[in-house]
Amino acid sequence: MFDQLTDKLEETFKKLRGVGKLTENNVQEGIRELKLSLLEADVNFKVVKSLVEKVKERAMGTEVMKSITPGQMFVKVFHEELVNVLGEGDHSLNFNVRPPAVMLMAGLQGCGKTTTAGKLAFHLKNKMNKKALLVSTDIYRPAAIDQLKKLGEAIDVEVFHSTTEMDPVDISLKAFEYGKNMAFDVLIIDTAGRMQIDAELMDEITNIKEAVDPSEILFVADAMTGQDAVNVAGEFHNRLSITGVILTKMDGDARGGAALSINAVTGAPVKFVGVGEKIEQFELFHPDRIASRIIGMGDVLSLVEKAKEKIDTEEALRMQKKMAKNHFDLEDFLSQMKMLKQMGPMENMLGMIPGMGKQLKKIEGKVNFEKELGKIEAIICSMTKTERQRPEILNGSRRRRIANGSGTKVQDINQFMKQYLEMKKMMKNINRLGMGSLMKKFKGLQ
Repeated sequence: MFDQLTDKLEETFKKLRGVGKLTENNVQEGIRELKLSLLEADVNFKVVKSLVEKVKERAMGTEVMKSITPGQMFVKVFHEELVNVLGEGDHSLNFNVRPPAVMLMAGLQGCGKTTTAGKLAFHLKNKMNKKALLVSTDIYRPAAIDQLKKLGEAIDVEVFHSTTEMDPVDISLKAFEYGKNMAFDVLIIDTAGRMQIDAELMDEITNIKEAVDPSEILFVADAMTGQDAVNVAGEFHNRLSITGVILTKMDGDARGGAALSINAVTGAPVKFVGVGEKIEQFELFHPDRIASRIIGMGDVLSLVEKAKEKIDTEEALRMQKKMAKNHFDLEDFLSQMKMLKQMGPMENMLGMIPGMGKQLKKIEGKVNFEKELGKIEAIICSMTKTERQRPEILNGSRRRRIANGSGTKVQDINQFMKQYLEMKKMMKNINRLGMGSLMKKFKGLQ
């Protein structure tokens, strides 16, 4: 989402890193470019004005001016101020109430509210070990009630029964009583949405709020709508005092202005972000990590967390020992590839590695990572067990058979085997020379 902004910021920082000393002139130029970059990214103009003024004030101070690396100090100052804009502080959910803690979901129609309710329930169940209960009060759209029921079945989370003939406040009260009697930790209420804010919608949500006294009022906003999402969030906040924001479609190609503005405008922290259509593609919002991604520093912590969740530790240790002995065969390659695919799209993972964003842009449009991985998996699966364990026996006739079986060409088999042998050679060099050897070689690879 932040690619365009990241590119612009990197150009500005590159100029500043190149100067031996920061002066009022080059700081002013840098500030001007920062301001334009943020405005082009659809960041709220009041937020931009406040941010650049703080950066300018600190950049012109002795902290930066007397630094040995003033350009890097400027980047550090911008990073810290960007974290403040995104909402430094507590982004956790409030469970400090007698259960069930009520999470009231609010937002306009089409923002992904119902799907987000399901994602939140899945997250609470699997990441926080909370017993969640879902309920829909959207009596105006039967499809919304059915959608939530199907989501509940898919993630094995109970959905309280509601119908279009019932009153939204009564539904909420009955669901709350049921949740309390059945020892649920959390009640997630999916409220009705409208195409635009109206008095009827706000009155209904306000009445539900007064009836069940939610510990969290979470505004769901479509990040693709930019400043419209920020303006709507402000109106909901004025009426309901929202306690947090969930941004959906953060994997889209919008400019990212909503994510950068919504906390500063409403005062409500972004607590979660939806990063894909799958139910598990739902993440905690970390301002410092988002800020690092925006300025091109990657996000190694999130990458490590994904790896911990998806990769079998024992299997990884076994593989590490085989790599150390240079005994890494194609069965091992297939096993590793399957584990990597569980972590999400390859572009997203590589983008979390510092410095890899630029490398990815160079080959953007030339390589479809998911398609290439699928092709490689088909090639390996078309081999016999012996061929996977001893790839050196792959002669011409065997390669033709594998190509026919995988729906590829012999040239694809040859190219893959060349890459595999280069990777084995690289691993051997790592064991002999250390990790520095890997990074040098990695930079040269597409």
